[in-house]
Amino acid sequence: MKKVVLMCTVLVMMLSMVAANAQDKVELVLGSWRTEDVEAWDNILAVFEAANPNIDVKFEPTLNTEYDSVMTNAVAAGTGPDLITCRPFDRALLLYQGGGLADIKDIEGLSHFSDVAKSAWSTDDKSATYCVPMASVIHGFIYNKDIFTELGIEVPTTESEFFAVLDTIKAAGITPLDITTKDAWTTQTMGFNNMWPNFAGGEAARLGVIDGSVKVTDPGFVAALATVARWKDYLPEGHESIGYADAQQLFPLGQAAIYPSGSWEIPLFESQADFEMGAFKPYTPDGATECSISDHVDIAVGMNSKSAHPAEAKIFLEWLTTAEFAQVYSDNQPGFFSLSDHPIEIEDPLAAEFVSWRSECSSTIRLFDQFLSRGEPAGNTTSSDNIYLMVQGSKTPEEVAQIIQDGLDEWYTPITQ
Repeated sequence: MKKVVLMCTVLVMMLSMVAANAQDKVELVLGSWRTEDVEAWDNILAVFEAANPNIDVKFEPTLNTEYDSVMTNAVAAGTGPDLITCRPFDRALLLYQGGGLADIKDIEGLSHFSDVAKSAWSTDDKSATYCVPMASVIHGFIYNKDIFTELGIEVPTTESEFFAVLDTIKAAGITPLDITTKDAWTTQTMGFNNMWPNFAGGEAARLGVIDGSVKVTDPGFVAALATVARWKDYLPEGHESIGYADAQQLFPLGQAAIYPSGSWEIPLFESQADFEMGAFKPYTPDGATECSISDHVDIAVGMNSKSAHPAEAKIFLEWLTTAEFAQVYSDNQPGFFSLSDHPIEIEDPLAAEFVSWRSECSSTIRLFDQFLSRGEPAGNTTSSDNIYLMVQGSKTPEEVAQIIQDGLDEWYTPITQ
């Protein structure tokens, strides 16, 4: 009888311990706009949870076109996920200024990030940092190597070569460029931001727009718009009624030869395409001797200031600053390049091709993301709302440049950095 009582006592104690541990376990929710990243984050979070068994992190993405408004409304209501994936510059800044993101500048691991990386998620005076930088993405063109080989095409480097390649592909009855115009933002983000660095003068031109010494109506920016306008004749049939999500399916299914976009598409395409892919950097104007790429500070994670579990959320954010995270993130998200100073190995050949351009070209970021979209009409909005119409053929490059510059002139006061 004593043994039975003892065994029962031990069992009760064990059950109590299990119950206590279950009660001690905290679940954090990580919000994101990248619905395609569920499997990758499952792998990444498994590494974190193995070292932090009392914290579960659940990845809950929102459709990318709805994410910004969903997060804005959620934090305004004092709700939303514990951890918020942050877009760079003003969109995240607005969440911070609205009380939605906590100041996390006391996280020690932030010392592993450069001032440039942190600037995308800090206040202008650097008094607060509200997101841990994770990665940049690089703009360029992804192409179907099988089609290039079949048609005997070489990778283009100049504008003339690029359009000659498109003509060859079109003559073979294949859609040359997989970019569409139903969603206004695509031709701005993946077209104009791909091309203006080479045509307008890279980082010096971006800083010139910010300090007022350069205008969007200057010849370099008009030339960038003009080269994107020429893409019209090479797009999928009915591109006006094809959205971004559908366009993402055309290229990996082999229905188009070239996808103008960037390194962020690599994980999705590699999971779907059954052909070998390559990448080439944005083409230059004929006769140019230098190149520039958009190596954009793109993604970070911050803490909801209303999270019920701030201590656990900070543990997770601290982990995002480590070498372990930098490597596991790079392994699972090829095409997203760590912004930390930890050395990492990039094994994915397509991602390695993109990142190799850093040693060949100078770098800048997307034109309107810093300072130029804070007022109304925002530079990002005005450009998105008009560039797609230009590609459809209803506006000229000169008209679009003037509309964008006029919009900035309504509210923007030049800033000297």
